Amino acid sequence: MGRFLYRLYERLLWSQVKDGPSPNHIGLIVDGNRRFARGRGLSQNLGHEEGSSRVEEFLRWCWRLEIKVVTLYGFSTENFNRSEDEVDYLMELIMTKLKQFQTDPAIKSERVRVKVIGRREDLSDAMNAEIDLVESMTADHDRFLLNIALSYGGRAEIIDAVKQVAAEVKAGSLEIDAITEQGFADYLYTVGVPDPDLIIRTSGEERLSGFLLWQSAYSELYFTEVYWPAFRMIDFWRAIRVYQQRERRFGK
Repeated sequence: MGRFLYRLYERLLWSQVKDGPSPNHIGLIVDGNRRFARGRGLSQNLGHEEGSSRVEEFLRWCWRLEIKVVTLYGFSTENFNRSEDEVDYLMELIMTKLKQFQTDPAIKSERVRVKVIGRREDLSDAMNAEIDLVESMTADHDRFLLNIALSYGGRAEIIDAVKQVAAEVKAGSLEIDAITEQGFADYLYTVGVPDPDLIIRTSGEERLSGFLLWQSAYSELYFTEVYWPAFRMIDFWRAIRVYQQRERRFGK
């Protein structure tokens, strides 16, 4: 009976959102893997594994609505402060995911370009090799874009952009008066990518934690109590329904 009611509710939500406006770009802060595991008496690594497997499902939900860009907060600059064992495990898990994307038939059939943003100099040579490979293998895909933020921090991104601008000003190739908001965006990791329309964060935390600080100025924010590994299709449709109910004025 429970499964039947879930399917019924899922169909109801889909009927409510399928014809409404969809965000072009969704930012996703996946949070709650460790708390999900603790609540079930599992090791935190199993929580991370469950969270990793949820990513493919989420992407398929987005593709169903023709959402063109997803930016996934995979690993922050602050995450390096976790225990060495956990950082090493997460890096192995991320590398495994990058390898999966290299051979995933859905990435090819849906024409998904995969791009990694962040301070890649802080990642291992092995990780950078996998990043280079998946980016090159999907470089000509032109239907969807998956941005994976690794070794990423919003403040770090802005600082790196400021350094580039300052270097060009110092070299005389850029005039100070020529610096504009739009021009500055061209120095960010997300150059050429539209700002996120909607940012979703799971686990009940209601903050961005450094995610896309510049780009999120006019993003709609959606916070849910659900831990990421337990995030279901109906939770996603609820987020889309809330987005569709909001009036986006961009300060007007």
